Amino acid sequence: MPDEMLRSKLVSLKKGISEKESVIIAFSGGVDSSVLASIAHGELGDNAVAVTVNLQSFPERELDCAIKVAGEIGVRHRIVDYDELQIPLICENGPKRCYYCKKEILNILDDVRTELGFNVIIEGSNVSDLDVYRPGRQAIDEAMHVVYSPFIEFGINKHEIRKIAGELGLSVADKKPSPCLASRFPYGVSLTEQSLRRVEKAEDFLIRLGLHELRVRDHRGIARIEISCEDMPLLLGMREDVVPYLRDLGFNYVTLDLDGFRSGSMDEVL
Repeated sequence: MPDEMLRSKLVSLKKGISEKESVIIAFSGGVDSSVLASIAHGELGDNAVAVTVNLQSFPERELDCAIKVAGEIGVRHRIVDYDELQIPLICENGPKRCYYCKKEILNILDDVRTELGFNVIIEGSNVSDLDVYRPGRQAIDEAMHVVYSPFIEFGINKHEIRKIAGELGLSVADKKPSPCLASRFPYGVSLTEQSLRRVEKAEDFLIRLGLHELRVRDHRGIARIEISCEDMPLLLGMREDVVPYLRDLGFNYVTLDLDGFRSGSMDEVL
């Protein structure tokens, strides 16, 4: 059970969402947005609609998860397909790519909000995000008149969100973060549908082999695999399967990053 401080935050979170009366949830199916969707559905019923923007950089496995979790929660769920690669400032993949992409996503969510006559969009940024490079946060701040970030308002961090998810019985309570596939490429390397699908297929293959917390970073045809140090012997034991599969996908070289898995490693150069 949550401690008393977290219990108080949860009460405030429910009250804050309830007071909005009608909400669109920016819904990826991850733990943050699933907690928001569960609480919003519990507080507002059909006046809460989860919307998943299905980007080229959104893995199909994550879309399947979003559909599954929305069904478990019982929240109304809408999927909007969108090709972000048609936007030059996104597909050019500069350091502010996430800002431009978030602006497009928020515009789509706002169109749904307007269509339904709802009051606000709620999104899952939390206080743990404030300490890392998040250019998309600027887009959220610029849309504060229609976007609400309740985790930040009530000082809730990632660890606390997971505890709340467990308390709510969500199947994704322990789900690993899975940022968009664009994060697998160095800044300045243009994004294409082909390159995104190659990374997606490589990661899907490694997941089927029993690896879960991982990234396949694409350095102009060099696959740099990030996994936990504990899983490295497992991967090396399967290298005769892994190397030819990734080469068939179009990678020229297949490498293992000895630093191990770390989220946001492409930002280390900034």
